[in-house]
Amino acid sequence: MNLEIINEQEATEPGNYFVANYPPFSVWKPEYVPAAFAALDRPATEAAPLGLYLHIPFCRKRCKFCYYRVYTDKNGEQVETYLEALTREIALYARRPGLAGRSFEFVYFGGGTPSYLSSTQLRRLVEGIGRHWSWERAREVTFECEPGTLQKGKLEAIRRIGVTRLSLGIEHFDDGVLTINGRAHKSREIFRAYAWAREVGFPQINLDLIAGLVGDSDEKWEETVEQCLRLDPDSVTIYQMELPHNTVFAREGAAIVAWQKKAQWVDEAFRRFEEAGYQVSSAYTLVKPSGNGHFVYRDSLWHGADMIGTGVASFSHLAGVHFQNADTWEGYVEPLRRGELALARALPINDRQRLVRELVLQMKLGRLDAGYFRTKFAEEIMDTFAEAFRSLLDEGLATIDGDEIRLTRAGLLRADALLPRFFEPQYRNIRYA
Repeated sequence: MNLEIINEQEATEPGNYFVANYPPFSVWKPEYVPAAFAALDRPATEAAPLGLYLHIPFCRKRCKFCYYRVYTDKNGEQVETYLEALTREIALYARRPGLAGRSFEFVYFGGGTPSYLSSTQLRRLVEGIGRHWSWERAREVTFECEPGTLQKGKLEAIRRIGVTRLSLGIEHFDDGVLTINGRAHKSREIFRAYAWAREVGFPQINLDLIAGLVGDSDEKWEETVEQCLRLDPDSVTIYQMELPHNTVFAREGAAIVAWQKKAQWVDEAFRRFEEAGYQVSSAYTLVKPSGNGHFVYRDSLWHGADMIGTGVASFSHLAGVHFQNADTWEGYVEPLRRGELALARALPINDRQRLVRELVLQMKLGRLDAGYFRTKFAEEIMDTFAEAFRSLLDEGLATIDGDEIRLTRAGLLRADALLPRFFEPQYRNIRYA
C-alpha cells in the first residue's frame, strides 16, 4: 500500500474530522425547529426503519480527547432527575403522529457511559420506557460500557434488558497511555470485564480502540493490537485520534500524532486482524465472519433510517429533517419538566442533500453501489459526482468496476477526509460542528 499520499507533515490540527452527518452540524439553526415539529406531527408515509438513541451523559472521568456532552460532577439525585427527564421525553415522542405505532429496528445506549448507571437505575429506566414504547422487535440493542464500571451482576442486568451487542470502550491496553489520556479504567479492569461479559453470554462483544492516543508508540500499539486479538472479540472498532475544539487536549495545545502515523498504525492493525480471519467491514471496523459481527445501527443510519435521539445534546433525523436537543443540563431538563420537548436546532434537507448524506456515509464502508442510488434516488452518481470520483481514481484512492466503487486501502484509511469533495460547494470549507 502506498501511504505516501498522506503528507508526513500533515499534523492533527484542532477541529472535527469524523463525518457523522450531512449537511454539517454548524448550519443547523434554531429557526428551523418548527420543521422538526412538523415532521413529528405528520403521519409517517415512508417505511423507513426507525431507531432509538439514548444518551447517558455520566462518566467517572472526562477523557482529555472527549468532545461529547458528559458530566462527571452529578450526584445521585441529579442522575435520577435526568433519567426522569429521559423517560418523559420518550413518552412525548411516542405520542407524536410521525412516530405513533412504529417499532424500533435498533436501540443504542451511548454516552458518556451508559454502564455508569446502577443495575437498579437501568432497570427502572427501561421499565419507564416500556410503559410508552417497546423494543421487543429490535434487531439490535447496543450498550456502551467503560470496563471499570462493570461487575458481573450489572452485566447480567444489561443482558436482561435485551442487549445484543456489548461495546467495551477499552481504547488501549497500556496503563500509562490510558492515564495520560484521562481514561478512568486500567488494563486489569478490561480483562476482568471481558471475561464476565463472555460468561454472561452476549451475542456480540465489540472492542473499541483508538490509534494515536497521546503517549502511544509503535511498540505499545503493536502490543495493544496483539492483546485485542488474544481476547478474540466478535468485532473491533478502531478510530484515529482527532482533536475537536472543545477537548482538554485542544485547550492544552497537546501534540497529537500526525495523520500518516495513525494511518500506518490502523493499517497494521487491519492486516493483523485480517491474518486472524477477520473481515474489513468499514473504515473503522473488522468483524469475524461467524455472523456475530452485525452493525444494524450503522447500516440502517447510513442507508437513510430515521432515528430519535433522546437525552441532552442528542441528534435525531426524521422524514428529511435533522434536529438536536438542547446541549445544556437546564436547557434539556427544564422543558421536559413542563411536558415539552427540548429541541434546540434543526435543518430540513432536500432530496439532493439526502442523496449526498447517504453517499458520504456509505462511502465509509469502503464501497458504493451505484445501482442502489439509481433505484432509490433516480440518480446516476457516476455522472453527478464525476469530478469527485475522477479525483479519487487519479489519486489512487478508489477503483471503479461497473456499478461498484471501492476505496483502496489508502483511501479507506483516510475516508472521512475524502468526503467533503462530495459536499455541495457551500458546505465544503466551513466548520463542520
